[in-house]
Amino acid sequence: MTQQQWNELLAVVRGDKLPQLPVGFIIDSPWLPAWAGLEIADYLASETLWFEANRKAIEAFPEATFLPGFWSEFGMCTEPSAFGSRCTFPANEFPYAEKIITDPAQVADLKLPNPASDGLLPFMLRRLLWARPRIEDLGHQIRFSVSRGPLNVASFLMGTTEFLMAIKTDPEPMHQLLRLITDFLKQWHALQREKIPTIDGLMMLDDIVGFIGEEDFLEFGKPYLQELYATDVSVKFFHNDAPCAASLRHYADLGINFYNPGIQLSLTEMQALSGGKLALLGNIPPRDVLAAGTPGDVRAAVRKLRAEVTTQTRWMLSCGGGMPPNVSTANIRAFLDAARE
Repeated sequence: MTQQQWNELLAVVRGDKLPQLPVGFIIDSPWLPAWAGLEIADYLASETLWFEANRKAIEAFPEATFLPGFWSEFGMCTEPSAFGSRCTFPANEFPYAEKIITDPAQVADLKLPNPASDGLLPFMLRRLLWARPRIEDLGHQIRFSVSRGPLNVASFLMGTTEFLMAIKTDPEPMHQLLRLITDFLKQWHALQREKIPTIDGLMMLDDIVGFIGEEDFLEFGKPYLQELYATDVSVKFFHNDAPCAASLRHYADLGINFYNPGIQLSLTEMQALSGGKLALLGNIPPRDVLAAGTPGDVRAAVRKLRAEVTTQTRWMLSCGGGMPPNVSTANIRAFLDAARE
């Protein structure tokens, strides 16, 4: 993102009132390849095609802040690959990491990966290092270290249903698994910051947090997320677009100061649940309006959201969750136009 966009984001996190509400979107492989006219596998395999697709987006929509910005990724395979998951890359479907744990007892056999050398992580980091001077030539900088969160990674290593059942039937090995993943993620974020000194934000995505109740969140989510967000960076960004009512009130205590929710609650309800301590990125319906609606539908949704939210601070306009597949240029333009009215 540009220096101006970064300054706006810092102002949003601080709670400063800006002349206009800024607009931001999480963009990655579910949306960007098809919008840029690429197959997903080509986008993930070619650093040049990946770079050009991201450049096309920032040049087409300079008014929008794209988060994290030039996201180097391999879909959901990135972190599980370091633990040994077999990764499948169809030509034009989302990549998938196969589970490697079929019995909770197998957790004891897992080894701590080295993010500098294991799985797809070194390729992700080297892509960023290759792209960094090119990104900076465009007037942008890399601002975030990025990963999936510990529960999300655990769900890929075990399977979502199996992991959620195991926190009830086998809590001790699940704590061992989350401990291992958390130690790995701490090293991974630290490595990204070490190699790219412009990073001053941490972004984690963990929808599994929204699949559990408050009691389970406090035991299996909060302690590990709190460790990961105990990092000296300015923006501590969390994405969970699954239901958040059971966990939202605890996010600020974890150190999180910027949150991208889904659409299950209104922004006003989330502001109240968080005690006004979180800056929010949201939240018109991503699939049914931003992707499937007309430009008129998008404009109406943005106007309605702006009318409903009484405060104009700690808020960046967006959709609920990341940019979904099949969002058209016309609909993004309609969103931006409505945001500037």
